[in-house]
Amino acid sequence: MIRHVAPNNRGAGMGQSWVETETSGCDLGDARLNRRLGAMREALGDRPGKSLPTAFQDWSNTKAAYRFFSNGNVSEDKILEGHFAASALRIKATDGPVLILQDTTEFSFKRASPEKIGFTKVSTGRKLKEGRYQKHAICGLLMHASLAITPDGLPLGLTAAKFWSRSKFKGAAALKRKINPTRVLNSPMFRGRLLC
Repeated sequence: MIRHVAPNNRGAGMGQSWVETETSGCDLGDARLNRRLGAMREALGDRPGKSLPTAFQDWSNTKAAYRFFSNGNVSEDKILEGHFAASALRIKATDGPVLILQDTTEFSFKRASPEKIGFTKVSTGRKLKEGRYQKHAICGLLMHASLAITPDGLPLGLTAAKFWSRSKFKGAAALKRKINPTRVLNSPMFRGRLLC
């Protein structure tokens, strides 16, 4: 059973949206970046699974999102900081055990310039009229996430999330055979990411 957790700061109790609740603990070091993050989460929350241009519905907001992501002060750690803080509050307000579920997910996509991020392999696509097969670069990222839930299945939020490309961790399969998987949580990849 979860006890009520009073929302912290900015409009607490006065129609505060879930976006404000989840981003209130996030500080990107600039009020404009913080406002842009809130606006982007609201737009993406209204249109989950959509591309950035579709989610933002006009070129100026789409371009602002691309500028936001290319800003050197913005990282996934800072973006998720508010959600991790909100998750910690929900976990502390929970009576009884909390389960942490973990999973690694691969995001794959085609890219014209694979050297920029996450090149994984060249794949053979459909057969062309000349009889040759079309080849394209497959790029991708991996995400390892830890989700806190109650034994009844109520999600409390993410406690950790780490993104990386395959090129950063070549030889991971060989490494898995040599180490105890429970030690991975103490590796540099996860250090300082778990809340409980």
